[in-house]
Amino acid sequence: MEQCTEQEVQRMLPLVSAQRREQALRYKHTFGRFCCLKSWLMLEEQMKSFNVQLSTFHYGENGKPYIEDGPYFSISHCKAGIVVAIDDKPVGIDIETIRHADGELIARTMNEEEQRLIQNDRDFTRLWTQKEAVVKAQGVGIESFEQLQNILSSPREIDTFETEKYIYSIAKS
Repeated sequence: MEQCTEQEVQRMLPLVSAQRREQALRYKHTFGRFCCLKSWLMLEEQMKSFNVQLSTFHYGENGKPYIEDGPYFSISHCKAGIVVAIDDKPVGIDIETIRHADGELIARTMNEEEQRLIQNDRDFTRLWTQKEAVVKAQGVGIESFEQLQNILSSPREIDTFETEKYIYSIAKS
């Protein structure tokens, strides 16, 4: 994320569609604008292998972006990185820097079994990314933290990857 500068934002702006430019410029800070643009350019590069040209995208009823007649995709970013997932089935991805969660947040978002599994910040972040990836794959927004409590209970494919600084998860519906 060393490239996250206003100069890099200005360089990327003309490389994306007008729709994506408008979305990027809605972000108040350079970091948000940078991640919005960079993630789209990453997605655009990966879509070439699917013979899909990104020009415009649409939003589903719950706000999930999609490409007409294109493969499914999901984008996420945090201070440590940007990730993009593309699949022929609904897919969701989430990346998070290892973060601390207080007891109240854990109680509101995790069921009793998950609460017992959480021994440290890494455990919380792992479960959080899995839950958020599932929500994104389902194409629904997080309406309340409580809806997250049992979201991992139904079987689905979830892959989780960890580094020293961050964790990301990919879920397929």
